[in-house]
Amino acid sequence: MAKPRLKNINGHFVESDYENALISFLENEKWQYLYGDSIPRASKKEVIYMDDLLQFLTDNHKQVKDEELRRIADNVRLVGSDTDFATLHKVYKWMINGLPAIDKEGRPTTVNLIDFAAPDNNIFRVVNQFTVEYINNGEVKNRRPDVLLYVNGMPVCVIELKNPADANATIKDAWEQINIRYWRDIPHLLHYCPLACISDGVKTRLGTVRTPYEHFYAWRRVEDGDKVSTMPFRELETMVKGVYRPERFLEIFRDYVYFQDENYDSDQKEIVCRYPQFFATRLLRESVVNSVKTKSGKGGTYFGATGCGKTYTMAFLARQLSMRCAEEIGSPTILMIVDRDDLQKQGAKLFTKSTEFLGLGEVSIVKNRNKLREELKARESGGFFICTIQKFCDRKDDPIGLINTRSNIICFSDEAHRTQIEGSKRIQFSDDADENMKAMISKPYANVLREALPNATFVGFTGTPIAETYQTFGDEIDRYTMDQAVADEITVPIKYHPRIAKVLLNSDKAKEIEAYYAKCAEEGSTKEDIAKSKKAMSSLEVILGEPERLDRLAKDIHDHYVSAVANDPDRVQKAMIVCSKREIAYNLLLRFKVHYPEWFVERKTPEGVTVTPEELKKMKEMPTIAMVASVGSNDEKSMYEYLGGVKNDKRSEELDAAFKQEHSNFRIVIVVDMWITGFDVECLTYMYNDKPLQKHSLIQTISRANRKYPGKEYGLIVDYIGIRDQMLEARKMYGGESSVALTKDDIEQATMLFREFLAILKGLFKDYDLTPFLDVKTDPATRYTLLSQAAEYVFSSPESFNSISKDGKKTKKVSFKTYFLQYVKRMRKAYDLCQPSGELGEEESALAQCFMAIAGMVYKMNGTDAPDTDTMNRRVAKMVEEALKYNHVESILEDGEEMDIFGPEFTERLSDIKMPASKLEMLIKLLRNQISEYGKVNQIASKKFQEMLEETIKQYHERRKFLSEQEAGATQDQTAEDIIKEATEQALAILNGMKADRESFRKLGLTFEEKAFYDILIALRDKNNFVYGEDKIVDGIVVNEKCKSLARKIKEIVDAKSSFADWLNNQRVREQLKLDIKICLVKNGYPPQYTPEVFREVMDQVENFNENSGYSVSDVSPMGNPAEKLFSIKEDFKKKIIQIHTNFHEGYVPLYSLRVACGYFAGEEAPEAEGWVDATGNGFAPDPKRHFAVHAKGNSMLPKIHDGDICVFEWYKAGSRNGQIVLTQTNAIDAEYGAEYTIKQYRSEKTQTEEGWEHTKVELIPLNKEYNVIELDGEEQYRTIGILKCVLETTELNDNANYG
Repeated sequence: MAKPRLKNINGHFVESDYENALISFLENEKWQYLYGDSIPRASKKEVIYMDDLLQFLTDNHKQVKDEELRRIADNVRLVGSDTDFATLHKVYKWMINGLPAIDKEGRPTTVNLIDFAAPDNNIFRVVNQFTVEYINNGEVKNRRPDVLLYVNGMPVCVIELKNPADANATIKDAWEQINIRYWRDIPHLLHYCPLACISDGVKTRLGTVRTPYEHFYAWRRVEDGDKVSTMPFRELETMVKGVYRPERFLEIFRDYVYFQDENYDSDQKEIVCRYPQFFATRLLRESVVNSVKTKSGKGGTYFGATGCGKTYTMAFLARQLSMRCAEEIGSPTILMIVDRDDLQKQGAKLFTKSTEFLGLGEVSIVKNRNKLREELKARESGGFFICTIQKFCDRKDDPIGLINTRSNIICFSDEAHRTQIEGSKRIQFSDDADENMKAMISKPYANVLREALPNATFVGFTGTPIAETYQTFGDEIDRYTMDQAVADEITVPIKYHPRIAKVLLNSDKAKEIEAYYAKCAEEGSTKEDIAKSKKAMSSLEVILGEPERLDRLAKDIHDHYVSAVANDPDRVQKAMIVCSKREIAYNLLLRFKVHYPEWFVERKTPEGVTVTPEELKKMKEMPTIAMVASVGSNDEKSMYEYLGGVKNDKRSEELDAAFKQEHSNFRIVIVVDMWITGFDVECLTYMYNDKPLQKHSLIQTISRANRKYPGKEYGLIVDYIGIRDQMLEARKMYGGESSVALTKDDIEQATMLFREFLAILKGLFKDYDLTPFLDVKTDPATRYTLLSQAAEYVFSSPESFNSISKDGKKTKKVSFKTYFLQYVKRMRKAYDLCQPSGELGEEESALAQCFMAIAGMVYKMNGTDAPDTDTMNRRVAKMVEEALKYNHVESILEDGEEMDIFGPEFTERLSDIKMPASKLEMLIKLLRNQISEYGKVNQIASKKFQEMLEETIKQYHERRKFLSEQEAGATQDQTAEDIIKEATEQALAILNGMKADRESFRKLGLTFEEKAFYDILIALRDKNNFVYGEDKIVDGIVVNEKCKSLARKIKEIVDAKSSFADWLNNQRVREQLKLDIKICLVKNGYPPQYTPEVFREVMDQVENFNENSGYSVSDVSPMGNPAEKLFSIKEDFKKKIIQIHTNFHEGYVPLYSLRVACGYFAGEEAPEAEGWVDATGNGFAPDPKRHFAVHAKGNSMLPKIHDGDICVFEWYKAGSRNGQIVLTQTNAIDAEYGAEYTIKQYRSEKTQTEEGWEHTKVELIPLNKEYNVIELDGEEQYRTIGILKCVLETTELNDNANYG
């Protein structure tokens, strides 16, 4: 049936046009169109298309009588339950599982409402203009959803659209229609519609009819191997092909729509998978089935970003394995293994409410290993069990051993990067060394699991895999990184704000400490003990725990948090403070209590917050701030009691529950190791980090702040310790496409090195029998005695050896002990890499552990009564505390500035800075950039600071040159450091001076822009030696009221003229501006005798100011978007470019399909937006407001630009182009045919007239000399569109790819 159309008035694109477009797309995917109001119904309250339903039932259930099928159809039509949501859940189960019936022979059977096995047997319809009536206060009203999808006469998905051409119509409006108006007015329609889709032409998002707005997501892949599409205009196409293709739609509808068990319908929880969960589940299912068949035991590793929903991915996978893989693996038993109690409880909250969804029968937590044995022995299939990895520890009362040999046991390992990695035997000593100092063997947990469940298949889930993860669980099956999660808006961006507590060292105390160590050496303390003590006492933890520092830290966190919350008081914003040690965390808590006792008053909700009586009943009285940590047996009394003592677990549970309650008074938590993995609190917004973090632990920790929450735009990491370099490294590791998995060559090389080092160590003990130790049947006391004797042998041996340096260039004599410890260290590194692969034999692995154990004892042995490491540490700790003095906490960035750690700015500004020279180099780069940016508004001040910087650099290089010629050795090194330090101080002084100069406009009573003109007026007066006004020194700066007044007048004139679009390229407006400013200067007597040079320099500042005025920090440009001035010849193309230009992702710039003629003008080809390209990593920060990309064509710019290269340009507004490569547009042809473009090097000759500079000659020059120079006669013949920033290799792009 043809689609009825609303009249399209005056060519406007209206919502009905978009509706018809969507219907066409669905028709292409085999959905049959049907006009809604043509569906026969007894009443418009009815929503079932009974004809289709009965036709499907009779066609597919011929063994059932017609009257029985009619009864079932009526049951579907008249369905009801206690609540609307319960009705939805009931109908969905009917659609998935069918309804019971009696066949013609009187036997029980099941009547399916949908045929999932044969999609072609179903009737798929796309319906619009479907009116649904309802009663409101006795009056008949109606609603008309935009589009409904029907399967076999049942509406299963509602699609709400908004006009793409209306900037004010958004998908939020579409969501409100479904979630508010439809549930309120026509819930009887939604009883049949588990799924919902909302779209405004740019954003197209999938959810359920009970999904919060924040959790509607785009679908960015059609098939497994497709590149993820981030183009906003592709969202609709990808959604239709990736979700609504009938067979795909039925797959998602049956297995990827999650309801809790019906007992929990009051929670009204219904979700549909996101695309990464869907594709990961499919790939993992295939991998697990293959692993069971081949008996490899490795089901694969899923690398899913923290916060992307890995737990639900496990649920979807469990359903697939239990319900869709019976032929391959039968009905499996699934064991979910976690490494902490809180993760076990978190998993139980989901899975114990999901027995219907999982289809495995019992779901329970396993309390101990015996219980697990019983459960697995009692069944041959089914069951979903959750336990902690600690259940597999070796204990005397329950030794490690075989649990079950079934091959249909599938183990899901959550947070697989942590303890579930294979290893070999480790030596551990009991805590009670005096009574039972015996060597015991314990095995890492993953190895124990392999022995306990030898035929099971293990699957690893982690957001931060390490190399051993892949060796344990198998290859990476799929990945979904943090960058992708942020781009998909599944998580919010994480911004980073560094703040540092300045540390000053008392030099006298430092000398006292060194004197104490010298005394210890004289008394017989070993070099190793002294070195270890120095390392411990200079560690960050000593500095971090200093009382005065903690005092300032508490004040700074308080002030920052209070200020931040005050900016958005209506939104719940919780915070987490991460400390490096429990003792430091507790002392920090006490500093908060001293300064802010009001934060320790316990109440249920914060003052002024009202909640429902039901919610209030669930709450406990809590302080605003609390510390969460485990207790230690040696904790100081007050901390032990504060943490709950023996009731620590109960206390932690109560705090956990309170922190997860949005409106609880508990707003700030202090943690060390708890709550930093697998802990989800959506309203957690601020993380104050005071702990050294790196790699996976860093990502896991900061990801606590990346969860979505209404009104939350980003999570903020406030860093007090300096983890920016580690954050950059972790971002590279877990944010993009790089992998930490070891290659086969890596493992082979590590194995070879391990065996080489092990052979050297065996050679050292060639006359020493270690075999009794390696035999597990040997008595533990005998084994311990042998171990201690071996350590004494190492410690007392008089032998010496030639030790080779790491680079192999130097040798020196070392003792037996030093030589032994060096090779144990090297062996351990190789062992940690190759051991998880399973390539090492039991004997060589045990021997390696034996040498490590001997080395451990050697480190502990001293042999004298002189102070050992612990004694020295206690003595020095007090001196260190006295030596450290703390200043204020200082922000590294400008006030109010944060960096997005997944944006290009972070990469540029927080690059790897390790050495003093590198720090100076980076500072100079940043300073150059700041001076350049300042010069865009204030040329004269910028020039002054540029000269100061160049002088500093010149002095630095001259002193370095003199140093290299005159000095040598240690003296040279020290002098070099002094030179670098002095140059750094000078550079910082310049930076501070420029900052003060930038801020001086306030003291002058001018705006920032007016000061730029004030500075040029003062400078030109002094340069040309004339008198103008009277200078007065006020607050350390020169104030000239007459120049201030004139600067304001010039600024007013500039503002008036720059309101004209493209005024710098409009000769008439420019000439009028010059005349107005000239008249203003003459009328105000500046200079007393008119001078063209003075006027020219004032105009240079005017044009420089306006050239860059669009790129202020506030991003407010009086000239508007530069794209608005591009291609003014064709209005329709201009609109298209603007629309695409304003929708971008970080680091990407728009790509236009314009094929530039690098030989001559290309002809009549107008620009068309094609997609986005990644322009990061090219020495500048890509900004779609400033940059764009085009395809080059031809060979005239060889060797720099090749035919087909992608060239990135910066929009040109004004300023010098001489010598630069430019994209140029000609205006010489008729507007009807488009415009012509070329890329060439720009060269011009100018002459100075009384009015300023004028071009006398303009040439566009090819770099390839085989091509001719293009000469241009006048401004009217051409326009410079952009200045070349970089050339991207064509191999980076694929014409058929989805750019983004």
